[in-house]
Amino acid sequence: MADSKAHDGKMKIYRAADAPGLVEAQCMPLAPMSESQSQGLMRLVEAGYIEGDEIKVLVDLPGFALTHAWLKKEYPLMRHSHDSDCMYYIVAGTLKLGTQELGPMDCFFVPADVPYTYVPGPEGVEVLEIRHETRFNFVNLVNSAGWWEKAEAICAANRQEWRDAKRPPREPVG
Repeated sequence: MADSKAHDGKMKIYRAADAPGLVEAQCMPLAPMSESQSQGLMRLVEAGYIEGDEIKVLVDLPGFALTHAWLKKEYPLMRHSHDSDCMYYIVAGTLKLGTQELGPMDCFFVPADVPYTYVPGPEGVEVLEIRHETRFNFVNLVNSAGWWEKAEAICAANRQEWRDAKRPPREPVG
């Protein structure tokens, strides 16, 4: 458990404009991937995968981390897992998790090492990811050549729209 006195005991403000991106923050190392996973990911990046998300690390304190992720419509989120628990809070838009459609103010919890994925709704989705760990891995669990081919086509088809996308509305659904 993290030391609750690891901070200086003073209130602190975190501004979204100052938040580093996920790659810049270096808080999510990729677990080793197979050759086919590495090649598939490279093809996705070349097709525009990076245009489909915007992820910022808002808070990174011992024992408390808050990340904001905006995944745009049809973004092909790989089936994956992390080595830490995570609570997801939907800020805007919708997503489909299994057979459930979730929207603003809905939450879902994913325990450490549990595989999952979700599909952003037609306007995309913004989520807050709340963790007790400031570093957590990303284990890519996609092993299907068909998934990589479909995801590459989705990225290529949406690349320009993703560049121009506006954030989804923030009203609760249903």
